[in-house]
Amino acid sequence: AVVGAVLLGALTVGAAAWAVLGGVRPGGQPEHAPSDAPAAPGATGSAVAPEALSEEQLAALPPAVYDAVIPELMGYEETSTTSITHAYTASTDVPVYGADLATPIAKLPATDFLGKPTVIVPVEITGPWALVLTPARQATPSSRGGAAPAQTAGWVPVALLRKGAALDATVRISVSAQSLTVVEEGESTSFAIGVGASETPTPTGTTGYIQARYEDPAQAQYAIQLTTLHSAAVDEPFGGDDGGLIGVHYNTTNTGAVSHGCIRLPYEALVAVDRLPLGTPVVIED
Repeated sequence: AVVGAVLLGALTVGAAAWAVLGGVRPGGQPEHAPSDAPAAPGATGSAVAPEALSEEQLAALPPAVYDAVIPELMGYEETSTTSITHAYTASTDVPVYGADLATPIAKLPATDFLGKPTVIVPVEITGPWALVLTPARQATPSSRGGAAPAQTAGWVPVALLRKGAALDATVRISVSAQSLTVVEEGESTSFAIGVGASETPTPTGTTGYIQARYEDPAQAQYAIQLTTLHSAAVDEPFGGDDGGLIGVHYNTTNTGAVSHGCIRLPYEALVAVDRLPLGTPVVIED
């Protein structure tokens, strides 16, 4: 895996933006909710819309970003992607609520660490609420005996979301088979890949999504696909302070249990994944 070091290069791109923003963009709410937001079957959210937060209240919330640990987030363990249909963005920071749908616990910044619009992926939309996957951790593996959630989720007001690209493809990874399969419009294309070594395993049994992609020419790494998933077993398997992020990227050593948890791809697989839109779900199974 190279994500830990590669992310440092990417952060230099977003550092200026964060310095200007101070990590916070003033809040506010769009006047209209998406008129075509789908309702997920079996949705469990409250029918009561949340009250708007003031700019001061929103600014005080911790950002649910790649290196954050927010205990009130919910762990997400689901490998079905049938309810994931579109990626979204937001023009303002978005408050995130916990399971009680009453207490704001964090916020999704309108822009990510690269200074680009944060990609938001709902897995359930019901009434005024959307259950979305977040790029933050609920807990570090060291605090959970090496078994922390690899993916988190929280509720957000759907009125703050702006519908973007349709998500017609899914990336499904089998750790035991050491394979990556792109499933799109009923067609499947599979590739042999490299996965995590025994001391730094790739997390399984959950779904994240491609939240960003960037390059690090200094390490000859191009079209790195950064997911919202984290190592469930080790706090920082690659060292540094990237939060144990799981990346999907090219490497010359791309077969076997060889990585720090990331997914290592041959060139053909990289091309297949790189053409998919941001927000594309990434399912990792045993």
